[in-house]
Amino acid sequence: MRLTVIGSSPAWPNPGSAHSGYVLDANGTRLLLDCGPGVLGRLRETELWPRVDAIAITHFHLDHWGDLVPWVWGSFYLATNGPLPKPALWVQPGGAEFLTGLGERLGFPDMFERTFELSEYQPETPFCIGPLTVTPTRVPHYTLQTYAFRVEGNEHALAYSGDSAPSEDLVKAARDADLFVCEATLLRGELDGEPRGHLSLDEAVEAFEASGAKRLLVTHRPCELPTPDSYELAYDGLELDV
Repeated sequence: MRLTVIGSSPAWPNPGSAHSGYVLDANGTRLLLDCGPGVLGRLRETELWPRVDAIAITHFHLDHWGDLVPWVWGSFYLATNGPLPKPALWVQPGGAEFLTGLGERLGFPDMFERTFELSEYQPETPFCIGPLTVTPTRVPHYTLQTYAFRVEGNEHALAYSGDSAPSEDLVKAARDADLFVCEATLLRGELDGEPRGHLSLDEAVEAFEASGAKRLLVTHRPCELPTPDSYELAYDGLELDV
């Protein structure tokens, strides 16, 4: 598998950076994990319209899914030589109803279903996208329904935290992964809300060490905070083999 970081910003954009979006390529299959604001524009820097087989959304905070809306408008109105393919779109339980309600407010109740092959995943139930198997694990993120993803393919595994407070479930999702892409939004954990919703860098490292994962990629990190000394920091355009 090959990972390309499309966007790596926290809930507010770092200068020149898109929000959360990560492409995994495996044997010609392309999976986009999250699709925050700015991700679609980044993807269009290399092709007129992105070719992805599937999009999987961790949760419905805007910085993780917001570019699904312009994806719809582009699929409706972009002048091309033929119809655009409909990627699979995997969302949490209840996510289809959420998107229908949003479509009603934006003008087209079925706008997401017209653009994507919409499906809902279930906690701890793997779903397949080509050679990739994705397992969603519920993690704590304030009071919002939120999932981490474990993606397995070609005898390798990537774990992606989405957004998460410290959690044994997050550690479980990353167990022995080849690469753990983990958010580290906070300077210190006590600065978070209650219930907790994010990790500090120290907490991300603790989760990584507890998981036994082989490699840590820190992401969702505000540029205002210190950068990691001993661990890799995600940036838009970074490519890694998993």
